[in-house]
Amino acid sequence: MSNKKEKKTCGQLLDEWKGFVWNPRTHEFLGRTASSWALILVFYLVFYTFLTGLFCLTMWVLLQTVDDYKPTYQDRLATPGLMIRPKCEALEIDYDIAKTESWDDYITALDSFLAPYNNSIQVANNDHCTPGQYFIQEDSGEVRNNPKRSCQFNRTELGSCSGLEDRTYGYQNGTPCVFIKLNRVIGMKPGSGESPYVTCGAKKEDSDKIGMLAYFPPNGTFNLMYFPYYGKKAQVNYSQPLVAVKFLNITFNSDVNVECKIVARDIKVDAEQRDKFAGRVSFKLRINKS
Repeated sequence: MSNKKEKKTCGQLLDEWKGFVWNPRTHEFLGRTASSWALILVFYLVFYTFLTGLFCLTMWVLLQTVDDYKPTYQDRLATPGLMIRPKCEALEIDYDIAKTESWDDYITALDSFLAPYNNSIQVANNDHCTPGQYFIQEDSGEVRNNPKRSCQFNRTELGSCSGLEDRTYGYQNGTPCVFIKLNRVIGMKPGSGESPYVTCGAKKEDSDKIGMLAYFPPNGTFNLMYFPYYGKKAQVNYSQPLVAVKFLNITFNSDVNVECKIVARDIKVDAEQRDKFAGRVSFKLRINKS
């Protein structure tokens, strides 16, 4: 008597597979009767309906704790960040005065960036505020003072860096303008009553290459009237204040490492901080001239 199992033919295997898919004798489909399939479908329908309902309920409860205009919990940075415009790769502004195509992109980017600061737009959308004091617009208990007004920051305040007199922002003449902006922080009142200002300089190894600088507005200040910021939804037309730095006689054909930082009573800029954008921004400027 042979111990070896007899091998099934392809026909037998096919018949078994067909019988599993549909058994006409027991009326089973894939091993289950219609009533068994119905119970499984009902179970999963109820189960996933419950999970969906639980998720929706959780989200609804969470949304009841969220303020549309102000974060419920705000991890405010002690030192706000700084950034520059034109926005450039690896924070390097590198161009050749004689090659228009090398600085055209910078001009286009600055035109787009400064367009919302045109005087006509600012006058139409924002208020003429009193300089030197915070523009506070508190809510009255449960009654929200929204939408909140914003102060005008007119493009003409940027002087020779406004792009109105010199359409190339000084890039064509080798005296480029770089714009500094302070990152928005809801509720921040920087300066403790005195306007913070921006100061720029070269790193130690390049201190003899940077030359003279000009700041616009004068002294590179962020006027107090642009603070506090109440959020994008509450202050729809808010115009972020800017400081323009114009490099008047920088050394050509050489890399100059520049650092700009904010100076204010209540803002401490620590050179040892890991975040290199906390209260300061560093970038490389190189202007080539044949």
